[in-house]
Amino acid sequence: MSEFVIAGGGTGGHLAPAIALAERLRDRGHATTILISRKAIDATLTSRYADHRFECIDGAPLVFTPAGILRFASRQLAGLWWAIGFLRRRRPAVVLGFGGFTTAAVIVAGWLLRIPVALHEANRVPGRAIRVLARFAKRVYLPTNVALPHVNPRKLRFAGLPVRHEIERRPRLEAAAQLGLDANRRTVAVLGGSQGARSLNTWAETVTPELARHGVQMVTITGPDKGGETKATHPGPDNAAVTSVTIPFCHDMAGLISSADLVVSRAGAGTIAELVHLGVPAVLVPYPFAADNHQAANAAELAARGGGVVVEEDHLDELTTTVLNLVADPLARARCEIALANLARSESVDLMLADIEELGRVASPHRLSTREVPA
Repeated sequence: MSEFVIAGGGTGGHLAPAIALAERLRDRGHATTILISRKAIDATLTSRYADHRFECIDGAPLVFTPAGILRFASRQLAGLWWAIGFLRRRRPAVVLGFGGFTTAAVIVAGWLLRIPVALHEANRVPGRAIRVLARFAKRVYLPTNVALPHVNPRKLRFAGLPVRHEIERRPRLEAAAQLGLDANRRTVAVLGGSQGARSLNTWAETVTPELARHGVQMVTITGPDKGGETKATHPGPDNAAVTSVTIPFCHDMAGLISSADLVVSRAGAGTIAELVHLGVPAVLVPYPFAADNHQAANAAELAARGGGVVVEEDHLDELTTTVLNLVADPLARARCEIALANLARSESVDLMLADIEELGRVASPHRLSTREVPA
């Protein structure tokens, strides 16, 4: 049995695909270890995956202040020292990183120990960690048609973002019942990413009564430390009660998205990958302060390929009208769903899995797992 080490902690957007890749590799008969940070979000997300092996690695994001640079350097050096010892003991076939501050130390350690290393960038603007670490990697997996200048083209492969096995479409009746919603009402889900989005929370709170008057119910993921779970009703058509729900954190994203006709969301690559996989249209509001404005690029690509529309943060006054128009137009949503299905078919990760095995010079004990048998 071969082992693969995957670094992907620090944010839900890095950790969720790391878990998804570990699931796929385990389906193919391999062992995996996922390296995570000590942040609370990592502990929250990993608590549901007791059958996976996780290890914490020291690290800190780069903040351009004297104290921030000193903290980054000291924590990364501690992580590098730990990673060298860990990799010497485990001798994995491949070390793979999904970006973020947990990736740097283990990628450099793998390179120093002459273990093949690979990187996966899910955003359409490669992040700093990927750009800097690409020189150490034998493979860099990128979204289709994304370039990485000054990197040997022979290293580059195009690959989709893995999603966890649990991200599968649920029957609407079941998904709505779990959230306390009416499956017969049109539903909008508001997602702010793993940390929440204050501007989307404020918009949702303000607009909920108006959407209820149109017979539209809402469920909002507010983010940790942004209040507890609430459930309320508002007057709807003919004074019928229309439900709204707020939840600080959702472990069952598949159920949440399956309950919705439309999602309002930030434009992180992980969220978009799950929307594509589940086939639910979205109105994307890119986080304007994301590094290199990568969320704007992610959102623009999905919109260009027909999977949703974009409303900029400084045009939130247009969001309510956009949402109401889409919710009321089943034909427009159907066109988005067709586009999302085409995207899902074109972004298979199976070729990436085979390439990772080739990179590590290992064969899959399970050439076709039950999840990979052609229909």
